[in-house]
Amino acid sequence: MRVVIAEDSVLLREGLVRLLADADIETVGTVGDGPGLIRAVEEHEPDLAIVDVRMPPSFTDEGLRAALEVRRARPAQPILVLSQYVEERYATDLIGNGAEGVGYLLKERVSDVGEFIDAVRRIAAGGTVIDPEVIGQLLGRRRRGDRLEALTPREREVLGLMAQGRSNAAIARDLVVTEGAVEKHISNIFLKLDLPPTQDDHRRVMAVLAYLRAN
Repeated sequence: MRVVIAEDSVLLREGLVRLLADADIETVGTVGDGPGLIRAVEEHEPDLAIVDVRMPPSFTDEGLRAALEVRRARPAQPILVLSQYVEERYATDLIGNGAEGVGYLLKERVSDVGEFIDAVRRIAAGGTVIDPEVIGQLLGRRRRGDRLEALTPREREVLGLMAQGRSNAAIARDLVVTEGAVEKHISNIFLKLDLPPTQDDHRRVMAVLAYLRAN
């Protein structure tokens, strides 16, 4: 079994090489950025590409975008994405374009060596391994998007104006209603989108994100 690794952290990259070698899995190429991944896959045609999400130059989503480009060029290429965070948009794109030979694991899973090696072998064989936390977040996003269907036309109108950054007073002027009516609509929106008050999340922002993702 032959593997290419795209990871900008030298320590993690070399650690992965050692873990794989101990399991008799050969690393045929290591790179530190997205373009390097694309070149390495073209050159080595590996059984699996292991890809970090955040790599140079911007350390945002270069790895995932490179993985998507690899899959477009080689739809059957198995890919395992390792991430410190759940990047919902690109995770959905990667999985949605054909889940065979696709994995998305949080880096903390590497600490369980047996589980990690098992995932590597399963993905290379065409299986799918998705981290439970990734599944939870993607399902949570889908549920919230589905709940948008429960909004009334007026509530959707209010949410659309919220997405434009309008204040309650501005929304009231635009819709020719009282601010109290706008506040009631917003409360209903929060309720239908299952956004209870918390100290950690800004409900207005979360509601707008749900609206933007569904549109």
